[in-house]
Amino acid sequence: MTMTPRIVEIRQNVLKKNDLLARELRERFRTAGVYVVNLVSAPGAGKTTALTELMRRLAGAGWRVAAVVGDLATDNDAERLRASGAAVRQITTGTVCHLEAEMVARAIEGWDLGSLDFLFIENVGNLVCPASYDLGENERAVLFSVTEGEDKPEKYPTLINSADLAVVTKIDLAEAVGFDRRRFQEAVERVRPGIEVLEISARTGAGLDRWLERLLAGRAAARAR
Repeated sequence: MTMTPRIVEIRQNVLKKNDLLARELRERFRTAGVYVVNLVSAPGAGKTTALTELMRRLAGAGWRVAAVVGDLATDNDAERLRASGAAVRQITTGTVCHLEAEMVARAIEGWDLGSLDFLFIENVGNLVCPASYDLGENERAVLFSVTEGEDKPEKYPTLINSADLAVVTKIDLAEAVGFDRRRFQEAVERVRPGIEVLEISARTGAGLDRWLERLLAGRAAARAR
């Protein structure tokens, strides 16, 4: 007797429940006027460092920012993010390799969302599981570092197809590791034609101003709607 039909049914039920909760979260965020960004990457891609710098710059410009960060264990990333001066809450998932809408809802309990302009969700380092879980975000950014190679987008098509922005991190190391921009862009285009690709370096600051402009434009458009 095969267990496959039962496994599929359970997965469909889990995703359906998550989608319903994500819809409720999205409405809460919309009502509060907070712009929510979900960041997804493999471990070590540099999303914590990049996000710390983004939040520091936003806070320095007077924007009210906060973050929720997910990890299997430890609160190391949350401590790093607090260096930006923003409010940060940790979600420890244990054996779960992604964040779910219910986890986010629990994490933000008691927060006055109306007092925030931006809420960032740093997902668990994984390029597979997070693709299937809506967290009620306004936009999803998938981060790839130059050290991972140019073919990552083709290896993880589901994730990049669920994203609104592709970010190449550690671009200051591109020459040292032999990163081929053209090959990477071609790989992205084969999987997700037309998605914006942004190159950044949290160390040098390259590309961060462009990302900030994009975030501010996204928030303005969401509020206009």
